[in-house]
Amino acid sequence: MKALVYTAPRALDYREVPDAAPHTGEVLIRVDAVGICGSDMHAYQGHDERRPAPLILGHEAAGVIVGGAEAGRRVTVNPLVTCGGCPACRAGRENLCPTRQIISMPPREGAFAEMLAMPTENLVTVPDGVPLGMAALAEPLACGWHAVRLGAQALGQPLAGTRCAVLGGGAIGLGAALAALAQGAPGPVPVAEPNRLRHAAIASAGALAPHLPGEGGLDAGEADLVIDAVGYPATRAEACRLARPGGVIVHIGLGSAEGGLEIRRMTLQEITFIGTYTYTKADFRATAAAIFEGRLGPLGWAEARPLSAGAAAFAEIEAGRAAAPKIVLMPGQG
Repeated sequence: MKALVYTAPRALDYREVPDAAPHTGEVLIRVDAVGICGSDMHAYQGHDERRPAPLILGHEAAGVIVGGAEAGRRVTVNPLVTCGGCPACRAGRENLCPTRQIISMPPREGAFAEMLAMPTENLVTVPDGVPLGMAALAEPLACGWHAVRLGAQALGQPLAGTRCAVLGGGAIGLGAALAALAQGAPGPVPVAEPNRLRHAAIASAGALAPHLPGEGGLDAGEADLVIDAVGYPATRAEACRLARPGGVIVHIGLGSAEGGLEIRRMTLQEITFIGTYTYTKADFRATAAAIFEGRLGPLGWAEARPLSAGAAAFAEIEAGRAAAPKIVLMPGQG
C-alpha cells in the first residue's frame, strides 16, 4: 500500500510500505480521509520523542471496512486503543488508561496510508449522507467536546449565560468553540487566532468572533471559561488574564511544556486549571452524533488534498500559509 512516512525532521516520503494487517478483533479499513493534527506537526518538526522516525503518522481517520462480515461499513475511527479493564476504563475515563495506545505512535502505525487496521470497538458507523472527509473531523472535534464538558462540569453551572473564550483557531480551538455553542454557550464565542488567513473560515463556521490576540475578545477577568487550544507561555498567561475569579481554564494545547501560569492570581482568585487529553469513548460518540446531526455547523472549513501532496501540506502549515483550520488528506485522490 502507499503511505506518507515520516523519515526525519521535516521529511516525509510518499512510498510503498507493507500492507496493514489486522490482528484478532480488528478489521481492515480503506482510509478515505485523514486529517493533519497539531501533534503530527510536532512530530514532523522533530519535537515529539514519542513518535520516532520512521513512522506513519496520522490519527484523524475515516473510511470503509474491507473484507469480512462488515465489508462496506462506513466508519470514523477513534484512534485511542485502551485495555477496557483498568480502573480508568471501568470508570468511563478510557483516555487515562495506563496502557493506552494511539495510532501514529509505536507500536501502532498511523493513518496516512491507504489501509489501517483497528479494533472494531473503536469504530463508529457513518450515515450514508455524511461525507467521510467530514466524519474524519470527529477526532479533533472530540478533543474540544471533552474539554468543554469538563470545563462546564468544573464551573458547576449550565453553559447558557456563561462567557467563553477560546485561544487558538486551528481545528482543536475551532472545535472547542463549536462544542461550547452546541453545549449551550451563547454566541458569538471569541476565538483568538494570530493567522489572519483563518479568520474568514472561523467566522463562517458558526456564531464565532475571530480576532487577533490582544485586539478583541473579552476584557481581563471577564471569562467564565477559557479554552487554551495552543499551549504556549503567552496563551497560558492570556488565559490567566481573561479568567474571572472562580473561573475555569481548560488546557488542551501541547505547544510548550513550561511557563505562563500566574499561580498567585489563580490561587487568590480560586481559578480552576484543568489539563485535558483526548476524550472518552462517550465523548467521541457524542461528537460523532453531533456532526451527523449538524449540531456543530456545516464543517465546511476543512480543505481536502491528495495524500501524495501531504509533504507540501505540512510545509505550508508550518510556514503559516494555510488558510484552512484543517487540511484533510485523501489517500484515494491523486
